[in-house]
Amino acid sequence: MPQVSRFYAIIILIFFDDHAPPHFLVKYSEFSCKVSIVDLSIIAGYIPQRAYALVLEWASLHRTDLLNNWELAQQHQELIPIEPLK
Repeated sequence: MPQVSRFYAIIILIFFDDHAPPHFLVKYSEFSCKVSIVDLSIIAGYIPQRAYALVLEWASLHRTDLLNNWELAQQHQELIPIEPLK
């Protein structure tokens, strides 16, 4: 399963063999968006600002882990769970 973290009803996913640039998918309620790992900007989609602020806080703490998981996903290897935001 491509889920790498979950916190405050926010689900973070990285899909195997996905296209560049390095990114992760955020699901929150009926909303979803793709977020760049490099600059944490939204590439596509939409989530409410409050949820996006939590994602930014979490991602800024775990950017190295996200990049490592991106590389693992490109190689079809098992992803490493990332600690949720507390």
